[in-house]
Amino acid sequence: MPGLRRRLGYVFERDPAAHSLLEVLLAYPGIHAVACHRVAHALWQAGFKTMARVLAHSGRFMTGIEIHPGAVLGRRVFIDHGFGVVIGETALVGDDCTLYQGVTLGGVSWQKGKRHPTLGRDVVIGAGAKVLGPITIGDGARIGSNAVVVKDVPDGATVVGVPGHVVGDKATKPASLAALRPGFEAYGPTKDMPDPQVQALLEYMERLERRLATLEQESRELASSRLEAGG
Repeated sequence: MPGLRRRLGYVFERDPAAHSLLEVLLAYPGIHAVACHRVAHALWQAGFKTMARVLAHSGRFMTGIEIHPGAVLGRRVFIDHGFGVVIGETALVGDDCTLYQGVTLGGVSWQKGKRHPTLGRDVVIGAGAKVLGPITIGDGARIGSNAVVVKDVPDGATVVGVPGHVVGDKATKPASLAALRPGFEAYGPTKDMPDPQVQALLEYMERLERRLATLEQESRELASSRLEAGG
């Protein structure tokens, strides 16, 4: 068991909600999906394509994560939460990558051949992001939540928005996920996310909230003055 815990140590490093090895083995669908894919991929490479697809389909049914058996996953790939993740047939995912729920590594063509993304090492893709086409995402890149990426991303870059665009200065690989550079949001946009469209929406909402508070205060003052006049 200590050896198995070392092999799954990356889960504890990337998910503070992981408390025990037994919990990870029994209740982490991302771990189950990747394990199922390893077997399905071996069958696919051995020529048992129908059997591989059936096994992959079973894995999707159990976990909500769809990984085509032809896709290539590197070591220590972690799918956190995972529901709704789709990884296409010709996708290549490098070592130490992390994908959150709702991520799609998809194609934009019906032509045969390479049509899905290639992810370098240590790439993190936030919830709901779509990475589409035979593009390359460089080592250490960060794709913000709900971004739609259709162009190559350089090493160490942070990409947000629709269409996806690089924000901030390219940075070196962080020491840990806790040290992710500003601009990356794994789960959703916040006030600190430097996406002008998101920022404009947040500022508009703040203006509406301030205006509503002013109207409520004026309404209370008017009601009070009427009561005093009537008294």
